[in-house]
Amino acid sequence: MAEVLPTEASVAEALNGSAEPDVMNATAAKFVATPEGTALAYGSLLFMALLPIFLGALRSVSCSKSKVPKIPRYPGPGTPGTGDPGTLGPGTRGGCASGYRNASDMPETITSRDAARFPIIASCTLFGLYLFFKVFSQEYINLLLSVYFFVLGILALSHTLSPLMARVFPASIPIKQYQLLFTQGSGEAKEEIVNYEFDTKDLVCLVIGAVVGVWYILKKHWVANNLFGLAFALNGVELLHLNNVSTGCILLGGLFVYDVFWVFGTNVMVTVARSFEAPIKLVFPQDLLERGMDASNFAMLGLGDIVIPGIFIALLLLKKNSRTYFYSSFLPALLYLVPACIGFPVIVAMCKGELTEMFR
Repeated sequence: MAEVLPTEASVAEALNGSAEPDVMNATAAKFVATPEGTALAYGSLLFMALLPIFLGALRSVSCSKSKVPKIPRYPGPGTPGTGDPGTLGPGTRGGCASGYRNASDMPETITSRDAARFPIIASCTLFGLYLFFKVFSQEYINLLLSVYFFVLGILALSHTLSPLMARVFPASIPIKQYQLLFTQGSGEAKEEIVNYEFDTKDLVCLVIGAVVGVWYILKKHWVANNLFGLAFALNGVELLHLNNVSTGCILLGGLFVYDVFWVFGTNVMVTVARSFEAPIKLVFPQDLLERGMDASNFAMLGLGDIVIPGIFIALLLLKKNSRTYFYSSFLPALLYLVPACIGFPVIVAMCKGELTEMFR
């Protein structure tokens, strides 16, 4: 859900012992944005929420259509019965038998059992983080998380930019292939830990992602945060697939209760979101018009409010006569989105006499 973060300046002034009581009360009060600033902030959050859902859903469809049937390994280089037992059969790309160059590019399918467990796992994780921030130093936790999300953010942003880079990359520059391989053990016991293949275009995307990552680590700037956040959201919608609409209803229904309880029933969600210095939320300053790029009073929207409904909308785009269902559920934020995501497509399907077919 969208929230407003407190201004650091007001907190600092409130803690200043030399301040007058009236000044302390005024500065400690919650920041009141202008109507223009509020409209700009929430309008921008709305646009940033819709963008990864729309693009991620389209890329999810392309990802599903580009799947290559898994081809068994031959005992040799295209000739059964001889040679190296590790050679792949023909028709595979980049050493990935599923048709994807890297295992990280393969979509994950969420089953009904996964959907039923997800709110419980998410609740345990959220409450665990809440306890961590209460018991341990917030500084060290965020330092560890910053390094973790620095690496993930670079890879996510690189994957997000790769289709665009493939279109604009100059044809005059030769494209070379690279492979990053880490193994453990030797001989028959050798096991791959990391096997990442990329080319010159991917290398440029990785460099761009690294620049944004360094910017985020050093400055924690809200623009860098949003670039990583949008990349995470788009990748989530693209690579997380639901196996059917019923699974989507289970997932959204469970997370609807999860969202209502942890946001409105407790302060856990808001506390973790404010303490968690990682690009897991989109933010936009409400005082941008007054302070420019140095603005500090943020409205925010969690990535979960984008990705979870987004993967359901992406599933609707895969269905027969899908565009009708897709556009009928294209609205963001779990509390308001869950009834809209499920309700409007069901109403449309009932009107068209396709309710049974929709849930197959």
